[in-house]
Amino acid sequence: MSTDLNGFLDGVDYPMFVVTATHDGEHAGCLVGFATQVSIHPARLLVGLSVANHTYRVAREATTLGVHLLSRNQTELAALFGGETGDEIDKFTRCHWAEGPHGVRVLGGVTGWMVGSVLEQVPLGDHVGFLLDPLECQRENTGDVLMFRQVMGLSPGHPA
Repeated sequence: MSTDLNGFLDGVDYPMFVVTATHDGEHAGCLVGFATQVSIHPARLLVGLSVANHTYRVAREATTLGVHLLSRNQTELAALFGGETGDEIDKFTRCHWAEGPHGVRVLGGVTGWMVGSVLEQVPLGDHVGFLLDPLECQRENTGDVLMFRQVMGLSPGHPA
C-alpha cells in the first residue's frame, strides 16, 4: 500500500489565488494553491496559508481576508506574490490595488475577488486553514484562470 499523495494527485490541476491580509496597519499577500469551497449553505471558503509565510503572521490577527482569482495571463502577478516574501519587500508597491471592504487590499485587474470574515483558524500541518464567510464577492470576467501547472516552476519566496 502506498502513501504517496503527490503521486496520487499527479496530473490534477487547480486554480491559484492571491490572499491579502491587513492588520494594525500592516499589509501582506501571498500566492496560494490550497483554497476550496467547503459549504454551500452557508457558503464557506477554506484557504490554507503556510505557517512560514509573512502573510500568515498578518492573517492570524486579521478579522477579514481578501481572496483573488487570477487570470491565466497574470503569471507576473503570481510571481510577485509567490516568488517574493513580504519579509523583504512591500509587494503592494509593485502592483495595482485599492482599499476594499473592511480595509482589505483588493488587487486590480484580477478575474475576481472575495473579501471574507475569518470564522475559524484550523491547524492543518505546515499550513493553517482559514474558514471564511463571504462578505463581498466580485467576478470581473469568466475567462481562463491561472492554474497550478502554470506556476509549477516558480521559486517560492520562502520554504514551505
